[in-house]
Amino acid sequence: MITRKNITLFYIFSIIFIAADIWLILEKGNYLLDVLPLVLLVIYAALFELDMLMLTVVFFTPLSINLTSIPGLALGQISIGAAMPTEPIMFGIFLLFILLTIHQGIDKNIFRHPVSLIIIAGLGWMFITSFTSTMPFVSFKFLVERSWGVVTFYFLGIYLFRDKKNIYRFLWLYIAAFTIVIIYTTINHARGHFGEKAAHQAMSPFYNDHTAYGAMLALFFPVIIGLAINVARSYRSRVVAIGLSVLFLVALGLSYSRASWVSIVVAVAVFILMLLRTKLKYIFAAICFGVVLFFTFQTKIIMKLQKNNKEVSQDISSEIQSISNISSDASNRERLNRWSCAWRMFLDKPYMGFGPGTYSFQYAPYQRSYDRTTISTNLGNGGNAHSEYLGPLSEQGVLGLIAFAALAVMIFIMSFRLYFKQKDRELKVLLISIFLGLITYFVHGMMNNFLDTDKAAVPFWGFIGILVAIDLQCSKQNEEVSVKNEE
Repeated sequence: MITRKNITLFYIFSIIFIAADIWLILEKGNYLLDVLPLVLLVIYAALFELDMLMLTVVFFTPLSINLTSIPGLALGQISIGAAMPTEPIMFGIFLLFILLTIHQGIDKNIFRHPVSLIIIAGLGWMFITSFTSTMPFVSFKFLVERSWGVVTFYFLGIYLFRDKKNIYRFLWLYIAAFTIVIIYTTINHARGHFGEKAAHQAMSPFYNDHTAYGAMLALFFPVIIGLAINVARSYRSRVVAIGLSVLFLVALGLSYSRASWVSIVVAVAVFILMLLRTKLKYIFAAICFGVVLFFTFQTKIIMKLQKNNKEVSQDISSEIQSISNISSDASNRERLNRWSCAWRMFLDKPYMGFGPGTYSFQYAPYQRSYDRTTISTNLGNGGNAHSEYLGPLSEQGVLGLIAFAALAVMIFIMSFRLYFKQKDRELKVLLISIFLGLITYFVHGMMNNFLDTDKAAVPFWGFIGILVAIDLQCSKQNEEVSVKNEE
């Protein structure tokens, strides 16, 4: 009787749902009920199969589309600024994480990790500066968006990555979906005869421009190389990785993303230093010396760069030389304009900044006529600060910059320490490739910033979560060995 009653209720609710859906579509032109089954499926997965839901988000991240890029989709006069289907799911996981933390707590070892402490401090400062923001609504929205990426693929990601199989699933799912985007982009690019201008929008609507696309290519290139040379993996997966490494290398060249090329070169240099077992104090000393040298001779350096008038073209030699062209290259000059605005904004509000996420709304008055380019806008609505370092500096003051820089330094220290101590060859190759991928982003972050998008946030925080998961696992193993020795 219970079974028959349940079946009857199922049919009744199904008929009511179908009838309501048809009425809404025909009478109101509203398709809202069509997404209800998907929403219920996501809720079920979040409650009972959270790891699978997280991995599903990973796969759909390269394929997600921001609703603001689709004409006609808006709420009244306000455009919907969410990447579908990934960001709504991450927001739901973020809320679930809060409830679980209140009810069950969380592993203290995760929260006590130095990387976690830096991330929490950064989010905490972002929370404080949202109250003092010139645009509080924008800042709190930005904070929530940053938080759901951190929670889903860093804090919860560490739990997920305790199983080594999930690390490979995470990497391969993103790579598989990204490969689809690369093929799609290459086909579109071919229609424009692989020209530089055609490269800017060939990846639309999946990526907003070639710089974001190039940044992710650079981020995953060391990972694919690592998958290809990791002898602990199956022969078939290594062959696939070798083929994909060629595809990604070609895509990098066709992306016309000069920042990505520079980041790969730096990653190779860091890899060589790791192989030479160079001590970190010498590396940091060399970096500090380079910075001091630049500011000491900045006038002469800028004068030298201003003599470079090589433009972007299909000639690879001219393309490389155009990286340092600040005299006629509009893209390079606009970056200088944005950086100058960020610096002037910082000088105006050095301690609290203008508020997280507010740069694109506030930088217009800080443009100077001699900095403006052909692609500058009077309204200052052309985007962000083009820097993961200067952006926080202008929006959150000096502590905003310190928080992001400290994260980069701590990951550098942790990765070198793990590399020298790790005995497992498979894990060593994995952590090197992940670390070098992050190096490309930290370098790329000097010239662009994409962490406010799911495309970059998911792999960036996921990669950091992988490294911390490996570190915690190694620490646990060392403790177990110490206990055995004492016994």
